[in-house]
Amino acid sequence: MNAHTKLSAKGQIVIPKAVRERMKWAQGDDLEIVETAGGLLLRPRTPRRETITLEEFRRRVPRHEGPAVSLEEMEKAIDEAMAERWKRKEADSR
Repeated sequence: MNAHTKLSAKGQIVIPKAVRERMKWAQGDDLEIVETAGGLLLRPRTPRRETITLEEFRRRVPRHEGPAVSLEEMEKAIDEAMAERWKRKEADSR
């Protein structure tokens, strides 16, 4: 759907109600304006991830207890978890 609006004297625009409803945007939502080669992109602003120091990471994450795990074992566990996730996702979409 294409829509149009006008820029007010204060530099404000009104996003048509049909567009806001389709995008599920409500009053007070935080939106990000991104300049592109073709104009402007308006999208919900995603919260930035918290950055922490290595020392803070070590403080928050408990030290591993138990036998060492090989890279191959880690990759296998990740593959199995992803396969299970895809199974659940496919089952949910039916």
